[in-house]
Amino acid sequence: MSITKEELIAKLNKDLEWEYAAAVQYVQHAAVLTGPKYNATQKELIVHANEELAHAISIAVQIDYLGGVPSIKVEKVETAPDAVTLLTQDLKGERHAIESYQQRIAEAESLRLYGLRRALEDILIQEEEHERDIAAALAE
Repeated sequence: MSITKEELIAKLNKDLEWEYAAAVQYVQHAAVLTGPKYNATQKELIVHANEELAHAISIAVQIDYLGGVPSIKVEKVETAPDAVTLLTQDLKGERHAIESYQQRIAEAESLRLYGLRRALEDILIQEEEHERDIAAALAE
């Protein structure tokens, strides 16, 4: 795998923009999710929103450490009028994040950026947990 530090910073900035979007989307989805069977899911989405913000902070710190400037752009945020569509959007976002972080971990490894790799592995663990939580909520 051949990637430059500058290319990695650009990809991390895109990941950062997706983390901002995930935090915003989870806040909105938790607020509009309705129905008694989603009470626990609403609470979990708020936890997810806070974790996504923590991911954004971690990535921003890493971008700065690498000599880049953290983005302030927010990627696309999705919403819908019904719970199943909302949660399906969230699941799609988590699967995108998992795929991206798997790639980013390999890229960090190739550049021997082991601290970055470790930070990304921690984020990946939480993204996989989010995926499991949402998949379980959709199976209710």
